[in-house]
Amino acid sequence: MSAPVFILWLVSIPLLVHAAVPAPPRGILLSCGSPNETVQGGLTYMTDEGFVSVGNKSTINQPDLLPVLSTLRYFPNTSARKYCYTFPVIKGGKFLVRTTYYYGGFDGGKEPPVFDQIIDGTNWSIVNTTEDYANGLSSYYEIVVAAQAKTLSVCLARNEHTVSSPFISAVELQTLEDSVYNSTDFGKYALASVARNSFGYDGDMISFPDDQFDRFWQPFTDDNPVVTSHSNITPSEFWNIPPAKALSSALTTSRGKTLAIKWPPFPLPKGSYYIALYFQDNRSPSPYSWRVFSVSVNGNDFYTDINVTQAA
Repeated sequence: MSAPVFILWLVSIPLLVHAAVPAPPRGILLSCGSPNETVQGGLTYMTDEGFVSVGNKSTINQPDLLPVLSTLRYFPNTSARKYCYTFPVIKGGKFLVRTTYYYGGFDGGKEPPVFDQIIDGTNWSIVNTTEDYANGLSSYYEIVVAAQAKTLSVCLARNEHTVSSPFISAVELQTLEDSVYNSTDFGKYALASVARNSFGYDGDMISFPDDQFDRFWQPFTDDNPVVTSHSNITPSEFWNIPPAKALSSALTTSRGKTLAIKWPPFPLPKGSYYIALYFQDNRSPSPYSWRVFSVSVNGNDFYTDINVTQAA
């Protein structure tokens, strides 16, 4: 049987189990439309009172629904184009902002509305949850930004496709360390997440407490062989501090073969993309073993002659 020649740990845009309970991320978590605090996944979500001054509350009565999906705030006022949440922040601070949507037919309709979301006055994305909702799923969007002032706004806005009231289930604002995504000039740019995956992992989505910033890491498998790490993993040795759990499995190939992966598994529009690749030698440490290979993206050289150790 041929030996694997290299491992690709792709966990993009983090922990070994300890006895102590990890501290929750620093930030503000809002369960929109909820009358009380909500606990989910070891995290406490506040009510959204005081962060937004418009809109109505609604409750989704469905069995086995996650707590933060069981309430929402919707905005029926058609005379206003946008409806904003405002957060107190530290100017210059770096934040992960996540919005979550679950329609639940709150207005008696069959399909969720389509609308825009805007962050600090800049268009972020179109919110179209139709496909996810048809499959019984919620939808979420993430973006990393730097605060340009002492407040940060997240707004929903009507567009030409909006035929009913925009709504939102949850808004999360997590404080990130300065070292995370520090190759990006956040004075000029923001990072909107397209996909963040743990390759070779087929379990439940990874988040807090495994990821100290509560980033979401989706499982990803394909036809390539999967291997499990036998090394101790220290997340702080990797850029952006990925969770050790996301690095516990990987995709590989055999000696002399090229490992080809189609990722993400959907088409992308033209644009500028930030790609973070994580590699780790899954074997037990040895001074006499190493793995050296090159990486290309869409046929273009991305990195040449990577010397993979336990962390790279």
